Amino acid sequence: MRDSFIKIAAGSPQVRVGDCAYNTDQIIQMIGEAAAAGVNVLVLPELAVTAYTCGDLFLQSALRSAAYESLKEIAASTRGLNLLVAVGAPIVNNGKLYNCAAVCFDGEILGVVPKTHLPNYGEFYERRQFTPAPAENGTITIGGKAIPFGNKLIFCCENLPMLKLGVEICEDVWSVFPPSLYHAAAGATVLLNLSASNEAVGKDAYRRELVNTHSAKTVSCYAYSDAGSGESTSDMVFSGRSFVCENGTVLAESIPYQSGLIFSEADVEKLTYERERITGFPRECPAGYEKIGFTLELRETELTRPVSAHPFIPAGGADREKRCSEILDMQTHALAKRLRHIGNPTAVIGISGGLDSTLALLVSVRAMDLLGRDRKLVKTVTMPCFGTTARTKSNAEKLCELLGTDLRVVDIKASVDRHFQDIGFDSANHDVTFENAQARERTQVLMDIANMTGGIVIGTGDLSELALGWATYNGDHMSMYGVNASVPKTLVRYLVQYEADRAGGDLGAVLNDILDTPVSPELLPAKDGEIAQKTEELVGPYELHDFFLYYAVRWGFAPHKIYRLARYAFGGAYDGATISKWLETFYRRFFTQQFKRSCLPEGPKIGSVSLSPRGDWRMPGDACSSVWLADLEELKKEIGK
Repeated sequence: MRDSFIKIAAGSPQVRVGDCAYNTDQIIQMIGEAAAAGVNVLVLPELAVTAYTCGDLFLQSALRSAAYESLKEIAASTRGLNLLVAVGAPIVNNGKLYNCAAVCFDGEILGVVPKTHLPNYGEFYERRQFTPAPAENGTITIGGKAIPFGNKLIFCCENLPMLKLGVEICEDVWSVFPPSLYHAAAGATVLLNLSASNEAVGKDAYRRELVNTHSAKTVSCYAYSDAGSGESTSDMVFSGRSFVCENGTVLAESIPYQSGLIFSEADVEKLTYERERITGFPRECPAGYEKIGFTLELRETELTRPVSAHPFIPAGGADREKRCSEILDMQTHALAKRLRHIGNPTAVIGISGGLDSTLALLVSVRAMDLLGRDRKLVKTVTMPCFGTTARTKSNAEKLCELLGTDLRVVDIKASVDRHFQDIGFDSANHDVTFENAQARERTQVLMDIANMTGGIVIGTGDLSELALGWATYNGDHMSMYGVNASVPKTLVRYLVQYEADRAGGDLGAVLNDILDTPVSPELLPAKDGEIAQKTEELVGPYELHDFFLYYAVRWGFAPHKIYRLARYAFGGAYDGATISKWLETFYRRFFTQQFKRSCLPEGPKIGSVSLSPRGDWRMPGDACSSVWLADLEELKKEIGK
């Protein structure tokens, strides 16, 4: 449970209808399997102690008595396991029979939650045997002990306050007002559903979407356990279809018609952060809720949940075309709106033969096409200087030619040399002045050409560069509209590759060569005609920095947790020392370079992370990084051990 990861399982044991002794053995065996796997929370199906399909046998005192004894045995089996279990059973309270979830921990029953919404339509007729949950909580006596009873119970981990559990049963989540909505408002970050949902054509996909969407609506981990093998097939078929979902993502799901456990890890810190961030999430607990405490031994949780090494890139190839088209459309329509608003100016863009300017150019051409205007109104400018290689210059020129833009070449070496003379700078000194003078001269050229042609300068810098401050202030940092401002480097590469594959032919070949070119500002003289200044050798791999950026800004994670996730996500591609080194670089640069982000040109938000000072990110330029660096120092000590 380190870093607030809680291993949660949903199980579907083999059952026999009405055979409580057999079912109890199967349940206890499954509890043992879950404990051995390090599970912290286990949800089992609705009425698992008896099986769901007992019908009027639920009205038989013999079955109810057997279920009562089984429940005590199941609770006792949890002693010393560091595992909370929710199991379904028919329970009599105050002379009424309820369809209940018994929540067991460390040998005790902590509370009993009765089902609120009883289906009485189609193949279901639960009101024939059961009573809906009472409006208010009460108690029930089991084994001589008074236990909380009601549908307004929250089970709270006392030594991990972000872990709070609410429980509902099957039909509850299908209803217009699921109890879990109120549980979430009362603070429950993990919601458990004990279910017996039969199969019907088309129902599986709907149920999966229902559960997953509900986890998003409640900003929770929603664990759903369905009845399966052994239930009566007199009139229905059950497949044991279970899920563990977190805030709209399916973390784990069962194979239909197979008994057993599925599990994954809920990140209750992530859920808590998201709820704090969303101002519309309820801040006041609904009336009548009772909190029940329990204490888990805090242990290391082995991660099995999917964690992408490239969180900004869509998972899976099936949605690639749709997602890339969506992103490019957003950039294109944003730029087209800006051009139309100004009065249809030219779009002036500096082309280096690198990835960022390539994507900005593709977007600019698309915008002109959308507006029904001549592509020659895209004024492309390539500005070779001391570090420009023949490869990048050639690719820049070919790209503009193939896209049909108005290209001009402005060699800035003489201008920069003259500037060095004017300020008394020795051009043999290849320091930051040497580099930045070139970047600022290029920006001046673009701005002046924009004035000459009645245009605006299109910014090419991407989100990753903004996060690291890898831009020359008032150089490539400045433009009149930044189309790539919230597109990280890994996504830039993905989009250009998409366009290369789609274009094919000569254009595809040029785009692919640009993709194969090392990322570089080309501000230092080339060595033997090759790029001498490779960005990722200086500031670190962009795929790492994009990973750090996503979890630091989108989720607010501490450095040590980001480190742990990176080690897991990249699967040995980088060792611990390498990740730690570049993580420290990320934080140092992120804090020191905020002043560049505070005056960014306007540009469209594309994904879930933006550093716009007018939009998602507001941070003082003189904020101190000591808290984050101290966390990193502790991490490095741990790595050293």
